[in-house]
Amino acid sequence: MGDEVEIKLPKLGESIVSATVVRWFKKVGDPVKLDEPLLEVSTDKVNSEIPSPVSGKITQIHAVPEQELDVGAPLAVIATGKEEVILEEEVAAPATQTAEKTPSKKGFFTPVVLKIAQEKGIDLSELEKIPATGAGGRLSKRDLEKYLEGRQAAPQEGEERIKMTPMRKMIADAMVRSFYEAPHATLVNEVDVTELVKYLKQNKDSFLKENGYKLTITTYIAKAIAEGIKKYPMLNASLEGETIVIKKGVNLGIAVNIDEGLIVPVIPRCDTRCLKEIAKEIASLSERARTGNLSPDQVKEGTFTMTNFGMSGALIGTPIIRQPEVAILGVGAIQKKVVAFDDDTMGIRSMIHLSLSFDHRVIDGMYGCSFLAEVKDYLERGGAIYS
Repeated sequence: MGDEVEIKLPKLGESIVSATVVRWFKKVGDPVKLDEPLLEVSTDKVNSEIPSPVSGKITQIHAVPEQELDVGAPLAVIATGKEEVILEEEVAAPATQTAEKTPSKKGFFTPVVLKIAQEKGIDLSELEKIPATGAGGRLSKRDLEKYLEGRQAAPQEGEERIKMTPMRKMIADAMVRSFYEAPHATLVNEVDVTELVKYLKQNKDSFLKENGYKLTITTYIAKAIAEGIKKYPMLNASLEGETIVIKKGVNLGIAVNIDEGLIVPVIPRCDTRCLKEIAKEIASLSERARTGNLSPDQVKEGTFTMTNFGMSGALIGTPIIRQPEVAILGVGAIQKKVVAFDDDTMGIRSMIHLSLSFDHRVIDGMYGCSFLAEVKDYLERGGAIYS
């Protein structure tokens, strides 16, 4: 038999210690080329493809979809020699299954059964409950197909059951943990962005032509946040036990909506960047997020997050803090309104609501109000911010 290479889960980022298998692109017996994607894994909200380090034929697969693995855990075995290859026809299910299960019946599922189960949204716990009539008491393809036919024929109760994706599960876990761990408080301020909107309208086309990326109001809000944190650094902190850790650099997370959910790429050291640099970084990270090309390092080490729910038309929201951060700023839609001025005259202005959610264990209400007022002032005043 030829040489065999064991494929292990590689280190996908400096702080990444585990990943969850999303899907396999190959099955046992398939040929594979050097650098051809073998499988997709999910880690810290980022889906990454694991390429093959060699050319050959897959003889064993050790991990199944939804299985969480530590870095260095075995994924598969690839035979690289030209001799005849003996294939392993079965894949061991995750070791988290209980010892009470009968190994001959529940311990293994064939690749074809696992593939069908993945396509139909059936997890391992559901597979184990299906009556098995195959050799050795194992679940056969016919058993699974019969089960699916029966499930489809069952009377519908006016509902659709959708299995959560690994990314959705991670988002859900993070939101629940943050909501119950940190006492949230939310402040809202209204900002007059009339002059800023006019400036962007007049200059957006020339800026795009000159630089190849867009200048948007998100750029200015990101800059305003970074400048505001310089004056109110407690917003750029985390809580470790009874110790407040204030971060010296503003690593600003920008929430981006994608098909699978919400992902937050990070602009490192946003506080040291000019408007043009911030605009370029936002354009690049947003494109990478939507095309699935973010690296794990591009979604970590955030210190403050900004989320723009105004893109969907919402005016005001109460965003949930991303742990271990202590604050998040929500941006509403720009709305034209009739506004009364100090001299009792009235005019039509472009207004936007900013919602600051913060961890009340770390941030007091007045401190949050002062930060929000600083951001408002930065956006409303002219001069340098338009350069």
